[in-house]
Amino acid sequence: MSIVVVGSVALDTIYTPRGSVEDALGGSASYFALAARHFTDVHIVAVVGEDFPAEHRKLLTADRVHLGGLETVPGKTFRWAGEYTDDLNGRKTLATELNVFETFHPTLTPEQRKCSTVFLANIDPELQLEVLSQVENPRLTVFDTMNYWIASKRDALIELMRRVDVVLLNDEEVKLLAGDWSLPRAARKLHELGAKRLVIKKSEHGAALFDHDDRFFTPAFALENPLDPTGAGDTFAGGFLGYLDATGGTHPMQFRRAMVVGTALASIAVEGFSPALLKDATRATIARRVDAVLQTMHCPPEPLWPA
Repeated sequence: MSIVVVGSVALDTIYTPRGSVEDALGGSASYFALAARHFTDVHIVAVVGEDFPAEHRKLLTADRVHLGGLETVPGKTFRWAGEYTDDLNGRKTLATELNVFETFHPTLTPEQRKCSTVFLANIDPELQLEVLSQVENPRLTVFDTMNYWIASKRDALIELMRRVDVVLLNDEEVKLLAGDWSLPRAARKLHELGAKRLVIKKSEHGAALFDHDDRFFTPAFALENPLDPTGAGDTFAGGFLGYLDATGGTHPMQFRRAMVVGTALASIAVEGFSPALLKDATRATIARRVDAVLQTMHCPPEPLWPA
């Protein structure tokens, strides 16, 4: 069992009411890999420039994370800068410098083509389709995207949506892609367009699963002092897919359990800047958070009206 993740490795400059950081390790592939590696082997396919700091490469060099697909090319690494509002729910992009990421064209090695799980993180959907055509016989395929691609390359996204096993988006993206403000109606419309399973990230409100008539909602792990929500969605994806890859999960209950695992990992990531806390998290810490989320969901059925 193993996962190949195709996405970004970046340098993030972030400002929040509780602190700031400059040129920290970021990118979808970074957060995803350091979450998923707690359960399975992860192959990163991404690109960085010659300026990528050695300490960030060292941070990515964790047990079960394989960096053979992390290409270093002449030029500068992808950079992103953003500022969050007081409640961390609002975010303003201050700068985006694609640099070497602008010409990124992923090509998988023979080993990566054989991975059992494929996560297509947020990149051009036409490139995501190219990657999907390179993998040989994956058990599970998943993609993520963003508003920019929904507005500019909707047709490619719809084709991609029909070809993968799980569509993983946030609630705003689902509504935009479906053209409907109601989340249940938007999910139904995407099913009608060919989506199989929808996993919808809802930030501090947890996540939702729509699998036609099967629906499941998990709350988030309650945090009193989150620091930086950057990468929370990719961390959720890492925990979610890492668990499913390790267990060979196909049953609906395993998908539900995987969502709780993703929620627990995401809560760890947002307590610090960069995905450093994900690398150092212990199995005991992850298990405690999974159990805490499950406890908040526990409500045995009883008669509404006593006899």
